[in-house]
Amino acid sequence: MSGDASYRTELPPLRTGTPTGGGAAAEVGGALPASVFAAYRRAEDRLAHEAPGCRLRWQLLAAIGQVESGQARGGRVTSDGTTVAPILGPRLDGVAFALIRDTDGGVHDGDTAYDRAVGPMQFIPSTWARWGADGNGDGRTDPNNVFDAALAAGRYLCAGGRDLSVPAALDRAILGYNHSAAYVRTVRAWYAYFLEGHRVVPDRPAGPSSARSEPSRSPSKPERAAPTPSGRPTAIPSRPSSAPASPASTPSRPAAEPPETEEPQLAVPAPDMELPGDDLLPSAAPITRNSADSMTVSPSTTADTGR
Repeated sequence: MSGDASYRTELPPLRTGTPTGGGAAAEVGGALPASVFAAYRRAEDRLAHEAPGCRLRWQLLAAIGQVESGQARGGRVTSDGTTVAPILGPRLDGVAFALIRDTDGGVHDGDTAYDRAVGPMQFIPSTWARWGADGNGDGRTDPNNVFDAALAAGRYLCAGGRDLSVPAALDRAILGYNHSAAYVRTVRAWYAYFLEGHRVVPDRPAGPSSARSEPSRSPSKPERAAPTPSGRPTAIPSRPSSAPASPASTPSRPAAEPPETEEPQLAVPAPDMELPGDDLLPSAAPITRNSADSMTVSPSTTADTGR
């Protein structure tokens, strides 16, 4: 989905009981901004009607949103759910990450040479062209809008008739988002955390810093070769805005945060795009981006959440 660029590697905070006992458990961190939370819940509701057999839970979207963008930078979004400043991943120029040449003329990522993952759910432009969704009903599909991005991510995870209540299917879906065992473990940890409980906080107010660009999230991630990413489509012919585009999929990218700058129905993908499925773990060629933690045989061995 995101070109397997960098992602946040922090694990969920510990939940501790109140010192006096008898009170509710206290949490530190892991809060969900109101608009972001609403986007996940709305996507869960849409998928419950579009693909009831998928059994998508909003907590999975929250886990991915936490790892990919820190819940849209802590809820720095406008009233309609659009990020105050676009959230961009590193350039996919084949140096530290996969090689994905520009597919959108820089429309979404501002880069006319190479693609970059975009938005709170970190879609690469070519994937968004295929899976982009309108989650807030404004008639547009915008990867920078948390409602649009959450619905598109949900459809991508449910693609192919997958049942996410089955642990193996859940792992394959997450691997389709980022082909890395470490990524699966991190997302699974946050998924379990949000299944236990959550707290909703106000969106983060837009301040002077929102106009600044933040450093790209990538240096701390393991380098990988330049082959085209596996699992996450790269260059896909654009479809009508009603069809969502999937996030990028190349090996995992643990690390720093992506930069900010101002500013499907579950359709079967075209023949030139592989839908995430049981063959996500090829045994032949190495995965393009996660040389330190490449998956070549079997899906993640993370503990089953029972969901």
